[in-house]
Parts: sequence; structure tokens; C-alpha cells
Amino acid sequence: MTRLFYPAIFHPEKVGYSVSVPDLSGCFTQGDTLDEAYEMAFDAIGLCVEDLLENKEKLPKPSLPKNVFHTPDDFVVLVNFSLADYYKKHNSKSVKKTLTIPSWLNAAAEEQHINFSSTLQSALKKQLNME
Repeated sequence: MTRLFYPAIFHPEKVGYSVSVPDLSGCFTQGDTLDEAYEMAFDAIGLCVEDLLENKEKLPKPSLPKNVFHTPDDFVVLVNFSLADYYKKHNSKSVKKTLTIPSWLNAAAEEQHINFSSTLQSALKKQLNME
């Protein structure tokens, strides 16, 4: 899964917006501003997607915006969702890894005062096209 574009229905309130994501059962949120409501919709989608994945359920295919019913006062916004972006935002806990490298490479890196963790993170991001 790279990116999913789920349509969200934004309903203007006296203050801010309430938001529902019809493709994801029980996916509701709100925000005081349009920006905040969008960020909250992104997070709500993330919670629903996490729950579906943990329960080994299939993710629903996003609907086309033209097929999403809403009242005349509401409007539809496509929420650009990436599980990788969601995890970066909410799951930044460090994980200890043990690795093996040749001793000559270790000596050369230590001589240059290279930070192994930073180097590994950079290499993994590059390898995964997450730069």
C-alpha cells in the first residue's frame, strides 16, 4: 500500500467542521479549522486502517468523490493517506537492532566518527524510497 485517497465529507459547524469518512465504518472526527479538520481526518483514517490491519481485514477501496452522497451544505475532500506517513507521525519509538559488519569497515567508520544509527536510518530510507 502506498497512498490511498479516501473521500471525507466535511460538514461546516458553528465553529469548525465535523468530518466523516463513509468508506471506513465509524470513522468520524472534527476540527476547529479546515486545516485541523483535515489533519484529524488523516489521523482518524490511520486509526481505522490500523484496526483493520490488526484484525487481518481487507481495506475498503476508496470511493470516487462523485459517488459520495452529501447534503448541499457539505463538501467532499480527498484525504491523501499513507500508512508510512501515519507511522512516522505517531509511531516514532526507537527500536534497538543488532547488526554485523566486517571489522575493517567498523574501524574505518569509527575513525571517521560516523554515527551508525543515523547512517543506517539514511540508508534504509533511501532503499525504501522514503527520502
